[in-house]
Parts: sequence; structure tokens; C-alpha cells
Amino acid sequence: MGVQDPQYLIHRDWMSQAIALAQAAGDAGEVPVGAIVVDPSGKAVARTENRRERDHDPTAHAEILALRTAGQVLQNWHLNGCTLYVTLEPCPMCAGAIAQSRLSLLVYGADDPKSGAIRTVLNLPDSPASFHRLSVLGGILESDCRDQLQSWFSQRRQSHGTKL
Repeated sequence: MGVQDPQYLIHRDWMSQAIALAQAAGDAGEVPVGAIVVDPSGKAVARTENRRERDHDPTAHAEILALRTAGQVLQNWHLNGCTLYVTLEPCPMCAGAIAQSRLSLLVYGADDPKSGAIRTVLNLPDSPASFHRLSVLGGILESDCRDQLQSWFSQRRQSHGTKL
């Protein structure tokens, strides 16, 4: 997929919007991750950001919240034909929820070398434990997504004087 490919440009646009959501999460003290679910017609049906700290909920990852919202909006937990855009490679919990949702495509920005469960540490979509085969496209605006996370963690370490 080339930089001038129309599909690539669409993915970049959605990822830019997810980055803006991630920024809002970071500004609120959350790890800056944003997620958007786009339905088959190209309409955003969910725009979410991490909310674990604000909601006091360990499951309030941007991806989980986006899947919940999309299911409510579409009145169906089967999100066939939908695409999830997320700034960071999903963790095992989110990867499991993504498989359960029957999404057609996952597009993510930066790899997560600590807990990425799509391609980096684990590969849940291609695992025998996963009954749903998910198309995955990683690395969209990767440096922007990675830089945003690294900057946020660096600022937190400086202000807290500890290693997070």
C-alpha cells in the first residue's frame, strides 16, 4: 500500500483522528490511546479514548470502549464489515474482544513491545485459539503514535521522579 494509495490516505485520516483522541486521553492523565470504529459505509460509529483512571475500570481501554459503543450504535455485537483504528497495538484483553466482535479489519499505529497481542509479543488473530480470522494493518502513522506515547511517558517520569 503506497503513500498515494487512496486506501492508505483514508487509513491515515482515521488514524490522525485517533491520535487526537489519544491526546485528549493523555491530557486527562490517561495513557494516550485513541480508537475509532468505522462501519462498512465509512461512517464513524464510535470514537473513544482510554478511561481506566477516570472510570476506575481496568477494562476501560480505548478499544474495549469503542467496541461497546459500536455494538450499541449498530444494535449488534457482530461488527462484521467494520474497521477499528487504534493508535497502539492491542493487548491480550483487547485482542480477545476484537476477535469476539468479528471486526473485518484492525488498523493500528505503533507496535507494543511489552504487551502487543496482534503481532509483537503474541499473535492472537492467527492463533488456533482464535476462531475469527481478522485482517490486520499495522504501522499507520507509526512514528506519530509512538512519539506521542514516548513523550507522554517521559513527561510522567519527569514529573513523578520515577520510572513508570
